[in-house]
Amino acid sequence: MRRRRTTAFATLLFVVSAMGSGLLLHTVDRLRTRATLNQVLYISSPKLLKALSLGYHGLLADVYWTRVVQYYGEQRHTRSSDFSLLWPLLNLTTQLDPHLIPAYQFGGTFLASRPPYGAGLPQRAIELVESGIRNNPDDWHLYYNLGFIYYDLKDFRAAADAFDRGSRVPNAHPFLKIMAAQCAQHGGELRTAQMLWSAVYETTKDKYIRENAEGHLRALKADFEAQELEKIVAAFHQQTGRYPSSFAELARARILPGIPIDPLGNQFQLDREGHVFVGDPDNFPFIERALPSGYLPKPAPGSARPRG
Repeated sequence: MRRRRTTAFATLLFVVSAMGSGLLLHTVDRLRTRATLNQVLYISSPKLLKALSLGYHGLLADVYWTRVVQYYGEQRHTRSSDFSLLWPLLNLTTQLDPHLIPAYQFGGTFLASRPPYGAGLPQRAIELVESGIRNNPDDWHLYYNLGFIYYDLKDFRAAADAFDRGSRVPNAHPFLKIMAAQCAQHGGELRTAQMLWSAVYETTKDKYIRENAEGHLRALKADFEAQELEKIVAAFHQQTGRYPSSFAELARARILPGIPIDPLGNQFQLDREGHVFVGDPDNFPFIERALPSGYLPKPAPGSARPRG
């Protein structure tokens, strides 16, 4: 009796496995042909699809990833603004194989880019890449991609955090430290930016990166000192109802110990609205705050993305 039950159970298991294999092969066959994606996604549950793959989920993930690329290419080619199936396909792909790095890297770009170049779903892109980081915490490329998604959103603080996290990964590209510092500076985090640029300056062996970091630190010092001087000027305005005519007036009133100078030894300037700025901004290519009104800074060197 027990033997018959065992045989019956084994037969049932074989039938279920065969049905699962058949269903999986049918799915893969549809993926390989030019079937519509609505047909391809008739199994939308990653857990169910993974169970039916019978251990071949890595292979199936590769097939789905190929279909993601095909779908994205087709939508771009036809200039369609409908990328509604992009996220479901990417979700299936990365659930089937959580270590398929290109799916996170390029999938994040596909999702974040604005139509007609992508789905225009930056939050989905962030969700996808953060999932990739959780599953692959030692791959610095993912932090790099995440940082630029935030950078394109002009969320410089979040971008700085992403780049900084990535810079701590073993064998990370040294450019991540630079990007973390730049984004912190753009986001107004002067103390954080100073700390990060100091780390770049102290750890790099590259002459040009060191010079670049030194220039940023000089600009940060000027911005910070100008900010502190503006607080003194604002306090004077609050007490007297007017702005000081010059720093010499503040020095004569013993509010300042003397005429303040910038990190290059030149006198800071003060306009009628209480704004403090450096006298020769061309000597501070990375400065952001202490600039004369209407001044258009030259493009700062060393701000391009690296490859690879």
